[in-house]
Amino acid sequence: MTDGSDPLAATLFAEVFMTDQLARNLIGKALPKGMEISHFSVLNHLAHVAEERTPAQLAATFHVTRGAMTNTLSKLVWAGHIHIRPDWDDARRKFVSISPAGRQARDAALAAFMPGIAEIVRAIGPDRVRAALPVLRELRSRLEDS
Repeated sequence: MTDGSDPLAATLFAEVFMTDQLARNLIGKALPKGMEISHFSVLNHLAHVAEERTPAQLAATFHVTRGAMTNTLSKLVWAGHIHIRPDWDDARRKFVSISPAGRQARDAALAAFMPGIAEIVRAIGPDRVRAALPVLRELRSRLEDS
């Protein structure tokens, strides 16, 4: 195709974008009052890695600016969901960890929206979902490398 259009690529990305929008809508409706998807994402990440992270590491993980991550972290501190401490060896750096209240908020959010996600997986069929995961992971990986 000389004009650069690729109907398969366009359809794939249309589906990915719409799926993202619908998933964010489903999750956003289920989150506790005042919690945004970006807040949940940081809490979920910190709960999974079970280690402190610097704000710069978090910004890189989520592909956002340091300023955007600082804003998100400020809101999470205000809510009592994370702790930020100085690096005792380098006062210019800080470390972020999830607080017990943050873990509870993250767990409550998961409990609110995971039944809906699980129902979607059951309706599609676990085998079909498992078959789609390698393609989605490779898509994500290639987009991260772009």
